[in-house]
Amino acid sequence: MSNMSADAAPPKYYVLKTEVLALIAGLQPGTLIPTERALAETYKTSRTTVRQAISELVAEGRLGRLQGHGTFVAPPKVTHVRQLTSFSDDARSQGLRPDSKLLALGVTTAEREVAANLELDNGAPVTRLERIRLIDGEPLAHEVAWLPGKLPRFRANLAKAGSLYVALATVYDIHISDVEDTVETALAGPHEVRLLGIEMGAPLLVVHRLGRDSAGAPVEWTRTAFRGDRFRFVSRVKAGS
Repeated sequence: MSNMSADAAPPKYYVLKTEVLALIAGLQPGTLIPTERALAETYKTSRTTVRQAISELVAEGRLGRLQGHGTFVAPPKVTHVRQLTSFSDDARSQGLRPDSKLLALGVTTAEREVAANLELDNGAPVTRLERIRLIDGEPLAHEVAWLPGKLPRFRANLAKAGSLYVALATVYDIHISDVEDTVETALAGPHEVRLLGIEMGAPLLVVHRLGRDSAGAPVEWTRTAFRGDRFRFVSRVKAGS
């Protein structure tokens, strides 16, 4: 079987995808684009080709889609700078309004992966915090954080502080001085579809964060699944002298 030559024609859907990108260039977020049928007629192609091109642009965050309302130009992606700051701090620094919806909070026993990362014995007590993270009222991430031991009055203190890192530092004297973020891709399953209001198989950016205090002891292990259509990550590193 021969391989496709380097100058082979690109797939029809990809050609249409570039046409649609040109069509929406400069349009304001929220602007509706023509229907699949109209695009198929305009570009003399099949509805299947149009559907594939649109689906990729939705997955990439260039277009948005609401059932019963049509397809529209998506807003710019949220740039999330993961340093020693929290989700809330990062959002506020960009002029955005962060919020969260508490799904679960309690003390449980550490399973193998959590125990290994927090350097605890299997079954050791850990505080588990599960939230939906929102920006400007839109659900954009599903986050589960595990913290060693039990934190007294944690629910009230977290609500008052408005940020996990602020609560840890000001109430419990736990200061995160070093973090390691591991980023990988995943596809949304039924759980993320329900929690984030996205389509089955939509791209996710999954970030595992290990936070340590100044003595090097693990104090936070977090898994956050960000919507891939709405987030991009920027890492800034300053070279040492």
